Amino acid sequence: MYIEILVIFFILVFMILYRKNTGGKFYKYIANGVADVYDKYAPYSFKMVREKTKELGQEYTPRQYMIQIAVFAGGAAIITYLYFYSIIIAIIYAVIAVLFIPYLAYLRCNKVYSEYLFEQIQVYSTNVIMEFNTTQSFVKSLEGVRDSGVLEDPVLHDVTEMISIAYASSSIDDAIDYFNAKYDYYIIRNMHQLFLQITKEGSKDSGEALEGMSQDIDSLVESVYRDRIDRANFHKQFLTFGVALYFLVSLIQLLLGNDSYLALISTWYVQILLHLVVIINSYFLLSGEKYYNEDVGAE
Repeated sequence: MYIEILVIFFILVFMILYRKNTGGKFYKYIANGVADVYDKYAPYSFKMVREKTKELGQEYTPRQYMIQIAVFAGGAAIITYLYFYSIIIAIIYAVIAVLFIPYLAYLRCNKVYSEYLFEQIQVYSTNVIMEFNTTQSFVKSLEGVRDSGVLEDPVLHDVTEMISIAYASSSIDDAIDYFNAKYDYYIIRNMHQLFLQITKEGSKDSGEALEGMSQDIDSLVESVYRDRIDRANFHKQFLTFGVALYFLVSLIQLLLGNDSYLALISTWYVQILLHLVVIINSYFLLSGEKYYNEDVGAE
């Protein structure tokens, strides 16, 4: 009893201090602290992903992150208090829920970057085919796409590297191997294989083959965007269902009565079962988030 009163007191102090910090100083301080830790320990590859997310204007602002923290902490506290009627347990789960926000940010940034990368690959493939129809030279096609301004890094950098490799080795084989290793899309491998055949063996109907390749790219793009729509619809339904599962305990309390439920949760094995319900449903939600955010645009 005294511990719970002490916890409530600290929460009140926290709220008062927060209200006194005008101009958003508090959440900016928290966000800057998190950013410092992130910059120190995050993998270099993910730092690049996050920077690109910022460039695209899709990174959350510090205020949005603070709102997310409040929603996660508040939601977890309310739900677990309905399960256990313990402020201590509710606070523990609230803290744990907040700790998962960086992981969700990681998934979201990867999703944004994956979508961006696929769009760049689409632009690269389509424009190289168009340039090749004019120049009939793979390297000249790459140079035309590089100089056209339609590509951005990292694809632009890798196309420039392809050109350097091709001139250094006097062959397009190494250049193609380099790009294929960086971007594992079957449409890229198929297109490069077609260019290898045309360059080395020649082809009387190269225009028809390239037209077929362009149609394949269009079909792929259409299927990827359709998949994004399907994922978004699934995501909304999945979150609604997952959150609703948490509140099944309210139905149990309604059927048993509040006094009977309090007597029930006083036993240790029921407490363990309730913890398992919360943990399993949370894992269920995290797995769904991972599916929704990963491999968007990949094949």
